[in-house]
Amino acid sequence: MTYKSEYLSTLEARGYIHQLTDADAIDTRAAKPGLVAYVGFDLTGPSLHIGHLMSIMMLRRLQQHGGKPIALMGGGTTKVGDPSGKDTQRQLLDQATIDANKASIKRVFERFLTFGDGPSDAIMADNADWLDHLNYIEFLRDYGRHFSVNRMLSMDSVKLRLERDQPLSFIEFNYMVLQSYDFVELNRRYGCVMQMGGSDQWGNITQGIDLGRRVAGAELYGLTTPLITNADGSKMGKTANGAVWLNREQLPDWDYWQFWRNVDDRDVGRFLRLFTDMPEPEIRRLEALEGAEINDAKIALANAATTLCRGAEAAAASEATARATFAEGGAGEALPSFAVAGALPLVDALVLTGLAASKGEARRKLAENAVKVDGEGVTDPVALVSAPARLSLGKKRHALLTQG
Repeated sequence: MTYKSEYLSTLEARGYIHQLTDADAIDTRAAKPGLVAYVGFDLTGPSLHIGHLMSIMMLRRLQQHGGKPIALMGGGTTKVGDPSGKDTQRQLLDQATIDANKASIKRVFERFLTFGDGPSDAIMADNADWLDHLNYIEFLRDYGRHFSVNRMLSMDSVKLRLERDQPLSFIEFNYMVLQSYDFVELNRRYGCVMQMGGSDQWGNITQGIDLGRRVAGAELYGLTTPLITNADGSKMGKTANGAVWLNREQLPDWDYWQFWRNVDDRDVGRFLRLFTDMPEPEIRRLEALEGAEINDAKIALANAATTLCRGAEAAAASEATARATFAEGGAGEALPSFAVAGALPLVDALVLTGLAASKGEARRKLAENAVKVDGEGVTDPVALVSAPARLSLGKKRHALLTQG
């Protein structure tokens, strides 16, 4: 589809759009200044991960095109738990943990969005501000009556759990009601007219649109992004070590940079469009590189994506470390480092640095001749190692032992 608004044209060209509730109406609204849209983020951990990055970039694109983004913190809904895409009930968190997670997560948004009081400045809201104070009976009477249980049971987030005979608690069943109410409340408070999110949020979004029409006569819209997979079909953002976290406290800058540096050759152009601000002509030039030159495109992707999330210094330090580690045989300062006192078994060192998940895995990797210490292969399962030393597992995973 050809859009008249720069915002939707950009989203379409760069691969963000999966579904729109009313493409023509959204396009008409986006062609005017001041489109207000939101994405919700529950506070289930101290950091968001790369799976959330598409939604964050959608908010960034909105601000770049004169719209007003709202990053909604789920201080209230986190106490309930979103069943979407989950096989089991989320662990319920206490208030202190939710508050700590919120403080940690907020720091990431300041890298992607500009907050303030201007017409296109971003807003950070928290649904606890209204959900925590709801009167249950009044809420059921005023809003609950607009929800069809038949329709709620047909939602994928509910239906899949029931089809698998997996428990779905009443508190989780209420999640979509609360999220729908969030949309209505954001429309009242900030003039928000569009909710965005991943494709698994389509049912929740359309419920909110319907509720807004029923209780306030509001014309609301929804937009979802596709599920991003790697070129080999695997889910993007999953590694041998787990999730790729956006906060450096959960994942060092070096590992974040390396994630982007090691993407499949076929994914470079697509990821440059989705996760960086690089202009289209430069993306086309980079994705056309072949052979060994594609590594230059991967480095450009790693630098641009890391600069957005961690800052230019982190990107430069990580590239310098990669150059020192791979090209020059040294050990750059950005490698993850771990202080140790005296000698320790190499098996323990591999577990300590996260290069192996367990001692059993460490021994298997030694037997496979996959481990190096300062560039020299080691296979002895009872070998000792002392700091300073550079440990390597394969060609891409490295860590430093320092004296402590």
